[in-house]
Order: sequence, then C-alpha cells, then structure tokens
Amino acid sequence: MNHQALSSFIWSVADLLRGDYKQSEYGKVILPFTILRRLDCVLESSKAAVLAEFAAKTAAGLNPDPFLLRKAGQSFYNTSPLDLAKLLGDQDHIRENLYAYIQGFSPAARDIFERFDFYTLVDRLAKSGLLYLVTEKFANIDLHPSTVDNTQMGLVFEELIRKFAEISNETAGEHFTPREVIRLMVNLLFIEDDDVLTPGNAVVRTIYDPTAGTGGMLSVAGEYLSEHNPDARLTMFGQELNDESYAICKADMLIKGQDVGNIVVGNTLSEDGHGQRKFDYMLSNPPFGVEWKKVEKEVRKEAADKGFDGRFGPGLPRVSDGSMLFLLHLISKMRPAVDGGSRIGIVLNGSPLFTGGAGSGESEIRRYVLENDLVEAIIGLPTDMFYNTGISTYVWILSNKKPEDRKGWVQLIDASSFWQKMRKSLGSKRKELSEEHIADITRLFGDFAEAELATVVDAAGKEIGRKLLLTAAVQPTAPAGGKVKVVPISRVFKNEEFGYTTLTVERPLRDAAGNIIVGEKGKQKGKPQPDSALRDTENVPLTDDIAAYFKREVLPHAPDAWIDHDKSRVGYEIPFNRHFYVFEPPRSLHEIDEELKGVTANIMRMLEGLAE
Repeated sequence: MNHQALSSFIWSVADLLRGDYKQSEYGKVILPFTILRRLDCVLESSKAAVLAEFAAKTAAGLNPDPFLLRKAGQSFYNTSPLDLAKLLGDQDHIRENLYAYIQGFSPAARDIFERFDFYTLVDRLAKSGLLYLVTEKFANIDLHPSTVDNTQMGLVFEELIRKFAEISNETAGEHFTPREVIRLMVNLLFIEDDDVLTPGNAVVRTIYDPTAGTGGMLSVAGEYLSEHNPDARLTMFGQELNDESYAICKADMLIKGQDVGNIVVGNTLSEDGHGQRKFDYMLSNPPFGVEWKKVEKEVRKEAADKGFDGRFGPGLPRVSDGSMLFLLHLISKMRPAVDGGSRIGIVLNGSPLFTGGAGSGESEIRRYVLENDLVEAIIGLPTDMFYNTGISTYVWILSNKKPEDRKGWVQLIDASSFWQKMRKSLGSKRKELSEEHIADITRLFGDFAEAELATVVDAAGKEIGRKLLLTAAVQPTAPAGGKVKVVPISRVFKNEEFGYTTLTVERPLRDAAGNIIVGEKGKQKGKPQPDSALRDTENVPLTDDIAAYFKREVLPHAPDAWIDHDKSRVGYEIPFNRHFYVFEPPRSLHEIDEELKGVTANIMRMLEGLAE
C-alpha cells in the first residue's frame, strides 16, 4: 500500500466522527491517534524487555531512564503495561486506561500529545461515545516499521495534514514542501561536499530548518546522506511555529533516533530557539507573501539594537512579506568559512528578486548577499509546483565557502520547463519534477557553465524531443517541416552585474522670462535651483562609468542637467526572466492571411452543408 492509499485508509476513520465533529475538526482526532499508533507499533517488539528493566531498576533505587532507552532501542519508551490492543479489553475504563498509557511515555514523547491537547480530545470522544470505536479502528491499522518505513510514514503524515488543511480551508503549503523539490534542494546542497559523500568517511554534520513543518526537509536530507555514505551522521535541528506540525516533526525525529531537544517550538523571527548556534547545512521553505506584523516590534528592536551583530543588520523588507527575514536568519546561522563554512537552500517567490528600489530594505538585503559573494545559484521552478500556490518559485543556493571557480559569480538556471503533469492534482499542485529533471538540474549546477535547451517540434508544432546543449554539444536536426527552438537555460553573471546606481538628475528652475533662478543664501547661494517638476532618475549599471553614462544618455537631451550626488543610491536586483527572454518575431502577414483564408473557406463549406 502506497502512502496515499494508506493515508486515505487512515482518513476513513473520519466516517465515525460525522455528526459529532465538524469536518474541520477531523484532523484534530486523526493526526494524534496516527502518531500514537505509530509509536505503539515501534515499541511493541521491546515492550516486555522495557517493562522488566523498569521494574528491576526501580526496585534497585536507580534512575531507569538511560537503561530504558537502551532496552527500547529508541530515543523514547513507555513504562505502561498497556498498549492499544490491551486497551480494547476493558471498554468501561478505556478513558482512564488511555490516560495512564499516555502518562507512561517518556517526557519527550508525552510532550507530543500535550501539544495536541490530547486529554481534552479523549474527554470529548468519551462523552460522544466514540472513544472505544476510534481506538479500535487505529489498533487494527498496521503501522509497524517492517510494514511502513520512516520515509513512507513521513509521507503519510504529510498527506493527512494536506487533507486536514484542505477540508479546514487552511493553507497546506505552510506545513510541508513537495518531496521532489526537497530532493532537488538536497542534491544541490551536498553536491560540492566530497568529504561527506565519500563512503567510509565517518563525518558528523549539522543541518537546520527554521520552518521545519513536519520535518520533511530534514528527513530527506538524512535519507540522501545515508544512501551515499552510511557512515556519516547528520544531526538535525529545527524550529516550528504550528503546534501540530511541531508534534509530528518531533514524533518523526524520535523514531529516527534524533535528539528531539534539537526541535523547538515557537516563532523563529521573534524567538530564535537556537541562539548563537551555527550549522553546516540549512534548508527552508518559509511562508512567502505573509506579513510579519505580529513580530514587527521584536524584529525592529533587534535590528536597531544589534545591527549587524544581530540577524537583521542588512535591512528589513516591507511588512507585507517576511520571507527575506528568514533568509537573513539563515545567513546569521552560517558557520564561519575558517571553520568549514555553510551552505543554504531556501525556497522563495519572485518578489525577493526585484521588489524595492535602491535603498529599500529588499534591495539592501540583495546588496548584502551579493557584495559578500554568498549567492551561488538561483533556480527558477515551474508554476503549480506547490500545494498552496500556483505562482513562480525559486530555489536560492547560498554559501560562504564557494569553490574558486564560482567566487564572484552567480549562476541562474531556468528550470521552468522541467516538469511532468501529475496523474491527480493535489490542491494547487498540478506539476512535478521527475527523477530525470532533478538529475538534469543538478548536472547544470554541477557543471557551472552556460547552457541551452533545444526543443524539437514537428511540422504541426508538436514537441517531439528536447536536448540540453552543454559545451560543444551538437544541436539536434529539425524534422521535415519542423524546427528546433533553442533557448538559454543556464547563465552565469558576475555579482556586480546585478547592481546599479540610481542617480537623481536635476534641471534648473526658471522664471517667467526663462532665466535660471539661483540661490541667494547659504550653501545654495549662486547655484541654480532645481525644478522639482523636471526632476528625474536614472539607473546606471555598476559596470558602467557614471560620468560617461551621463554624457552619453542625458546631456544630449538636457544640456542644462546635473547630478545631485547626495541623493545617489546603490541598488541591486536580479531580473531573472529578463535574462532568459528570447524574442520570437511575429508571423508574417502573408502567413496569417493564408491561414484566415483557409478558416474562412472551411466555414463556408460548413454553411453550405447546413443549407442542403
């Protein structure tokens, strides 16, 4: 049974809740019971040994905790003689026994159910006469690790949350990221780190997700590293705002043997749960297009008090979109380059690429990351890739330990055409990346070279093939009547090519007779006064000489103009789409006319047929 079928089977428990619960409340029952059943199944094989050890160590007056963890073979345990199957044997006392069973878990596991307000849930189910029926249903669902591995279980959790979010009219994408997008990000994150990927190297690395959700990004990163180097260990850290997502993430980390103390709850922007800690790798899909007004006071205070010693020194974006605050947060967590450095993968929408003019918070953040040579690559993804939005999204890869050949450069990859249609849409998600697409994008990044995409179309205009044209690649041959469309897909730019200086161009104020009005007092005495109605601005690329630009582009049209250098501002923007735009000339009038004649003739034949 695949994860979607299994999650649908689990969700069918909701049939019991109809009438007593609103549809929007189904998830509040199903999610914690799913976790409970999973933990129940994981501990089943070691249950007897744990109980015997608990009795022995308690009788000896010893702290049983470390001994029980060893016996359980997990980072959690349960000292209750009960389990879900045994709970069914005493229907009259199932509520009290369920309470006792939950209390038997170790503190870290018990916290998961407290986050779900599980005891209130049990009370309500009992009063509705549903507690026994729901418990019976879950007791008969096989979630043993031998049947459902950790990867599949993570997918089940996420699918259940998506269903819960949809039926509650909430935003599913706030909780998790499509797995194929995570695989792509993980590929790009690890590709340059040979020490970590080399089998046999028993290295330990840390990875952090400040918007952990259900822990999907952390899990996929761990699976990737385990596949390539089983001897390496990835210590996972995270923070999550939503209690339910945090509880699921914590449950997943418990089962994986991670230190759940590394997963904290709270708002990352206002209460950094990991203080001054630095990390080797970082992944994040922060909410974009979401205002940060709720934490505005704390963020502005930190920016004012700490400046560059804090997280938000480079600048603050507009309150309507806080995604760039998460970018700054991640940058503050980078391990210094002398200590090994860090690499970051973050999903952002198009706004951080260009929003805000020179001097704005957004532009200053872009200026900071580019002038400090932190951006390695930006990959444009197809639309309709995420569950809650159909807009364009981009993966940013940042590093403070760039290879020599990448220093001073940024690679842009347009992967918007790399997708296949899903068999069944999930929310706004209608497209997905195939393994081949992920491999191609990874190869483009790894080659760090400009490349083109050749698309072959037949005489009818239907696509029949495509080929990546890397260095010295041979362009495919066009079929009879068809053609080959070649567009750029990977481009490389110097950091400064994204920068510009915004100049304020002034022209003199004149009186009714046309004479220039000059200042009479202070610093303006004897100087032409500017006419605000004629004031203009010019954006001059950093790669261009300002004086030469002014002489070439302004003075021929306004000989009396001058630059107010006090108002000059340096800005940065990354016009991603502009760099990949390919002009396609319109069809000739003759071609259009011939097509219209054919359509007209066809219509006339149809009309004649009707007349008969």
